[in-house]
Amino acid sequence: MAHILLVSLRSGDLADQIAAAEERDFLLATRLDPAELTHVNIGSTSVTAGDLSTYDGILVGGCSLNVTNEVWDEWQHHVHAELSRICDSGVPVFLVCYGTSWLVHEQGGTIGHSHAETSGPTTVELTAAGREDVLCAGLPETFTSLTGHTENVEKLGDDLTVLATGPTCPVQFIRRGEHVWATQFHADMDAVAMRSRMDFYYDYGYFSPADYETILAALPAVDTTWSNKLLENFVDHCRRRD
Repeated sequence: MAHILLVSLRSGDLADQIAAAEERDFLLATRLDPAELTHVNIGSTSVTAGDLSTYDGILVGGCSLNVTNEVWDEWQHHVHAELSRICDSGVPVFLVCYGTSWLVHEQGGTIGHSHAETSGPTTVELTAAGREDVLCAGLPETFTSLTGHTENVEKLGDDLTVLATGPTCPVQFIRRGEHVWATQFHADMDAVAMRSRMDFYYDYGYFSPADYETILAALPAVDTTWSNKLLENFVDHCRRRD
């Protein structure tokens, strides 16, 4: 039995609803029993991820923040401090979407907007390093996932390895050292999850509202089997370390 922590980074009036939907998504993707997952939402500066020493692994969901914001408010600074503590804990960590921007920035890299991707499908292509990574065992060299982000990696930081690239976003999956992984795409999502997230962030800029129905119509045809498998493999990796 694994003991996994899921950290959500959701604030605002809909924070509880978004965090609950995110928990559903991660449970399905990882195939965890609900009893194996502890969920914390760092929705304000008064909330932390708590004691990390008892967990076999830590999952971190996406976030509506941007590293490229001109000004970081108190909550963003708090989120970054907690992410640093999580990733320096020695416990295996898997970050989704915003975690990629944060991790690259933290390691001295550059984040920009040259390869932002609208909400919907994306193609992921494993690199040579990715094909050798423990989390990619059994994955095909190319697979599809779901995505939606307004910023992206422009220049990689120190101690980071690119595990996957793609035709619409050159940095899709990275690893820091041997214990921290981050995907630009949403390894936690399926079609139901994407629709839910699009509804929550309808006016946020992840897609044009005029394209809403077209994007939704195409979602059921997107195969997320292998991107979800990454999270299942992460949990298996954490179990083996127990």
